Amino acid sequence: MNILKGDLIQLAKAGYFDVIVHGCNCFCTMGAGIARQIQTHFPEAFEADLKTVPGDKAKLGTYSLARVHTRDHTLVIVNAYTQFHYSGSGTLVSYDAVRKIFSRLKVEFSGQKLAYPKIGAGLAKGNWEMISAIINQELDGMDHTLVDYVKQTAADSRT
Repeated sequence: MNILKGDLIQLAKAGYFDVIVHGCNCFCTMGAGIARQIQTHFPEAFEADLKTVPGDKAKLGTYSLARVHTRDHTLVIVNAYTQFHYSGSGTLVSYDAVRKIFSRLKVEFSGQKLAYPKIGAGLAKGNWEMISAIINQELDGMDHTLVDYVKQTAADSRT
C-alpha cells in the first residue's frame, strides 16, 4: 500500500489515479464524509448509486460505478457497499464486504492505479489496521494508494 497525504478528489481530478474507491451504505445516501464530497464533485457516482435498490442488504460486498471525464482522462469512481446502515452504535463497516469488494476490484481493474481513503474507518467506525490488512491482502501485487486526507490551504495551492 502506497500512502499519500492530500485530497483524494483533487488528486483524482488531476489524473493521479485511474480508479477511486469510497465506502457507501446500502440506502443510497451520500450525505456525509467523503461520500458527500464525491456526490458534489462527481454527481455521476451518486446517479449510479441511485440506480441500486435502497436498503437492499444484498448490496453489501458489491459496488456500483461511474465513469467520469476529467481533464485528460476517464476516471472510474467505485461506490463500494461496505456498510448497511449509515448511523447507529458500534462498528458499521462489514469487514467481509470490504474483502469481497477489493477481491473483485483486483480482477476488474488489474493494471490500473487505484486509490481510496480510509474506507470504513471514519463514520463507519471500523478498525483501520484490520481494513488496511484486508486491502493489502486482496490487492497484493497491484498499484494501490491510501490517500490520507490533508486539507489543502491557499498557500499549498500556490506551490
